[in-house]
Amino acid sequence: MAECMSEAEITNRYKLTQARRIVVKVGSRVLVQQSGRPEMRRIRTLVKDLAWLRHQGCDVVLVSSGAVGAGMEALGIKRKPTNLPDLQMAAAVGQNRLMARYDKLFSEEGCLIGQVLLTHDVLNNRVRHLNARNTMLNMFRHGIIPIVNENDVIAADEIKLGDNDVLASLVALLTQADVLVLLSTTDGLRAPTSASRTRRVSFLEGVNEASLSLAVGKGSDLSSGGMATKLQAAQTAAKGGVLTVLADGRKPGILRRIRAGEDVGTLIALPGERNADLSGRKRWIAFFHRACGSIVVDEGAGRALEEKGKSLLPIGIREVQGEFPVGAVVNVKDAAGRLIARGLTEYASSDIVKIMGRRTSEISAILGRKDYDEVIHRDNMVLMKLEKGEIA
Repeated sequence: MAECMSEAEITNRYKLTQARRIVVKVGSRVLVQQSGRPEMRRIRTLVKDLAWLRHQGCDVVLVSSGAVGAGMEALGIKRKPTNLPDLQMAAAVGQNRLMARYDKLFSEEGCLIGQVLLTHDVLNNRVRHLNARNTMLNMFRHGIIPIVNENDVIAADEIKLGDNDVLASLVALLTQADVLVLLSTTDGLRAPTSASRTRRVSFLEGVNEASLSLAVGKGSDLSSGGMATKLQAAQTAAKGGVLTVLADGRKPGILRRIRAGEDVGTLIALPGERNADLSGRKRWIAFFHRACGSIVVDEGAGRALEEKGKSLLPIGIREVQGEFPVGAVVNVKDAAGRLIARGLTEYASSDIVKIMGRRTSEISAILGRKDYDEVIHRDNMVLMKLEKGEIA
């Protein structure tokens, strides 16, 4: 009920009603029966809701699981394979079948779709990242609904991790969406109550250690994700200025209810100062890389970065963790391990070890050259702005 909502929740639910670009991720357990057969009634309902959003003038992206399940059906496999070649074979067979079903159903609703297959290395590469973004933006301009999945046939790490939730959050950032909706077979995050019962958490002001401790469930035979990965995906989205809703994809009309700002699922807000206004390049640095290592800085350097917007100089560095080349994305942490920033290094880790704690004027004598004064220039750095209790 609205009268029970906090002012923050009311404000954020109103933002849902104003959303113009929405990324919807739907999990395998919503789309596929335990046997591996597609759950056509739910798929048809989902398509109708997505088409309704498109006809309301919203840009819509569907991040869809289900390729492996569709492949299992075609191949007569009863249980999800555990070895990589069979998983990739099932994905290869199932992807066509999944898209054929979507094409037929969306056509019946007067919508045109296009397939976009992504992997993390595509999003990490700046040129391919921009190509993917520009393609999807052009699809929006022409009223086309992108249907996104990881390219499971070649994405070995991703197919084992089952992180379509993470992929969806990155797609939301890539397209600068207003809202990310993660649909599964639960009605949101649940918190324990008395008598061993649980209650739905309708609103979170952010993802932190306390909310992550409530996450239970490791997915199923058809999906290896769980509530923890959904919360982590929501946290990534929030850092880039995207609202997230976790909701039950089996409920008819769930997307329409979310768009109307109704109290369904768990809404995760945008607490504190966030990175929604970052340039496209800095968003790419902040969110589309797995850090190759870390640089630990002293208290003075940490203040200079956070409070004065300075570049990172070698004199403030106390430790280098991991091995990485020039141009790698690394985390910048304080002595307690708190993430301060993320950026592109101007020196390899082996050289940073030699010059850390030293003045800029000493670099030439130590290395025999001085490529740059800074280890990470402020133009190549993004402050991560973690809130109290928030995880990195």
